[in-house]
Amino acid sequence: MKLLLLLLGLLALGWGVTLWKAARHEARAVAEYPPLGQFVTVDGARLHILQVGEGPDIVLIHGASGNMRDFTHDLVPRLAGRYRVTVVDRPGLGHSDRLDRDGATIFEQADVLVRAVAELGVERPLVLGHSYGGAVALAWATRHPEAAAGLILLAAASNPWDTPLSTYYRVLSSPAGQVVAAPLLTAWVPDHVVTDTIASIFAPQPTPEGYADYIGAGLTLQRRALRENALQRAGILEEITRMVPDYAGIEMPVEILHGDADTTVWLSIHSEPLSRQIAGANLVVMDGVGHSPHHAEPGTVIAAIDRAAARAGLR
Repeated sequence: MKLLLLLLGLLALGWGVTLWKAARHEARAVAEYPPLGQFVTVDGARLHILQVGEGPDIVLIHGASGNMRDFTHDLVPRLAGRYRVTVVDRPGLGHSDRLDRDGATIFEQADVLVRAVAELGVERPLVLGHSYGGAVALAWATRHPEAAAGLILLAAASNPWDTPLSTYYRVLSSPAGQVVAAPLLTAWVPDHVVTDTIASIFAPQPTPEGYADYIGAGLTLQRRALRENALQRAGILEEITRMVPDYAGIEMPVEILHGDADTTVWLSIHSEPLSRQIAGANLVVMDGVGHSPHHAEPGTVIAAIDRAAARAGLR
């Protein structure tokens, strides 16, 4: 009995240290990478939004595990001289609150983002989404066509795939993983593990200079972000499968960009069929480019944005 009590005491002590380290890690991340913009509250959830520039409106939606800094590192400054750019931290990520504890679907995210940017006077923008954010952009276009002038999709997840959910996401999205695994990761995983993983996302291109220090790896390792990202990732396949029949009804200008060296979201599975599912969609296949077209060839992406703006009558 004494041995059991000792073991229980040690477990309690270890868990207390874990929670303390997790909270300390989160506080340090927020101090080192504070909000860049302002907060808009929708249905009690605070969403972090940055708005800069002048001109036609464009909203930028980042991918899984990340935050708005993926865009503010390079693309936002390039666009701000000619567009009014609104960039968001998706629900539960970066500095934005979770919508609930079940994981926000791509449809729920689209609904809340439409309302959030409207609070800042953005009513019919171009909508650009990267990777997972591309699925949210498609949900925006299919559910709120009156609130979008056009779409620009960068390596967007858009069609069903047959590979299983990874063990990491299966564990972290489970009830036990939500309670136990997330605090353990926040407490004990160093930031460099995230920055080391970034290199595989950019491959075969190198990680942009200064990106790893700028992106805020500690924000990705927040318990809230780990839990929300895992649930979002676990649910997206079913959500996309449900959304595919709605693509035929998209009538706005659509520009699709995808690198043929992308091994995260495959061109042949996603963007090639999507270009046939949306009438008039323009597909640009980027030779030798990996999963981050906006970093690999920002000029090509900006040209696509300009085409969408012209096709939508915004320029």
